[in-house]
Amino acid sequence: MTQPCWKKYSTVSPRTSGPSKSTFLHSSETSGFLRMWMSRIKHGCLRTITSKTSTTDVCSQVELLGSQFPRDDYTNVTSKILSLVGKNLHNQKYHPLWLIKERIKEHFYREFVGRFGNPLFSVYDNLSPIVTIEQNFDTLLIPLDHPSRRKGDNYYLNKTHMLRAHTSAHQWDLMHSGLDAFLVVGDVYRRDEIDKSHYPVFHQMEGVCLFSNHELFAKVDNNDTCQLFENSFRTPNKQESHTLEAMKLVEHHLKQTLSKLITHLFGEGLEIRWVDCYFPFTHPSFEMEIKFQGEWMEVLGCGVMEQELVNSAGAQDKIGWAFGLGLERLAMILYSISDIRLFWSESELFLKQFHVSDINQTIHFQAFSKFPYLSNDISFWLPSEGYLENDFYDLVRNVAGDIVEEVSLIDQFTHPKTKRVSHCYRIKYRHMERTLTQAEVSLVHNKIGSLAIEELGVEGRF
Repeated sequence: MTQPCWKKYSTVSPRTSGPSKSTFLHSSETSGFLRMWMSRIKHGCLRTITSKTSTTDVCSQVELLGSQFPRDDYTNVTSKILSLVGKNLHNQKYHPLWLIKERIKEHFYREFVGRFGNPLFSVYDNLSPIVTIEQNFDTLLIPLDHPSRRKGDNYYLNKTHMLRAHTSAHQWDLMHSGLDAFLVVGDVYRRDEIDKSHYPVFHQMEGVCLFSNHELFAKVDNNDTCQLFENSFRTPNKQESHTLEAMKLVEHHLKQTLSKLITHLFGEGLEIRWVDCYFPFTHPSFEMEIKFQGEWMEVLGCGVMEQELVNSAGAQDKIGWAFGLGLERLAMILYSISDIRLFWSESELFLKQFHVSDINQTIHFQAFSKFPYLSNDISFWLPSEGYLENDFYDLVRNVAGDIVEEVSLIDQFTHPKTKRVSHCYRIKYRHMERTLTQAEVSLVHNKIGSLAIEELGVEGRF
């Protein structure tokens, strides 16, 4: 399914050989859409910036959301990704991601109310996606050698700033500001494979709730002797600084809260199970799975917050829980949306299906058309070092945009004498709103091949 909520650690048609380059460059079948793309490529507007910063880039700054960031050897954000920053689909009224967000907000506002009828959870859905490395990793206790920090998995503006990989990047700042209960909603960015359930930009919701000694034990008889903390040792079930009683109450509150939320979204009678897992910023940690259409499916990650994180944010007298969920994943399940690219569609045929009078109204998305796909293969010898698959996926996205539905590695070959490695990828092209021609696809496909040689240092076998 779609990308995990917190960062952890179909049939294909036969290959069709297109016309020669000299043929398709002058083809009358080439659409205005493709001519526009090729013009942008020709003038450098779609230059790929891979894990190996391109020597052909003349601009020394990345300009984004009114700020400039000097490029360095960490810079790997692409023009395709930069073009998507600031779209804020979760804030566009009647967008399916907005509907999910509003349904969750409404549920929390109703479930958690203060003495004077005010919501206990505050919501932040317009925080900048540009964060520091410290915000995205260090404050969350993610080790320096943790694989989630890799350039191959993240979009870095430079060695100090990046596009957030999870909404958890805001946990510390909001707790440090004095907040005890909040939801964060926003777009997050991860370099990933290309298929119908993965996209380099998706949307998350983060929830945090902290408890004082009095708040946690308010409903416990003889609570004068109950304590949040002790000096003990870590076990699979608790942190060294937490009493077992406190941890069990926090875990119960967390699981009860999330079970009610998911039941609110999916309806009564839903089968739920909890699976132990690992996150650097929670312990114990869990994933919630639901049984949907006969299969178990992960929908969110959560856990008791690491006390070191809470203490560093200035809330050392409190204990808390946190969760993270992906909005696309929920929307694809709830509304039967089969292709993650549809969330970025501006077609009225898509958007009008979510223009409802009641945000809790049942919606079954009706595909407005199923256009045929075209597939082309590309093979090349890898350089001796430095090749990352995500670099190739980014290059494909940068050149072809959203007309690529899937890229799959269909063959690997190691030469018995030279030990050189060759990869063969099948690229599946399908436009969401019209039928593509082989001539226009060949234009894009050949450009991918030439840029792979230029940018990634591969040797073509095409």
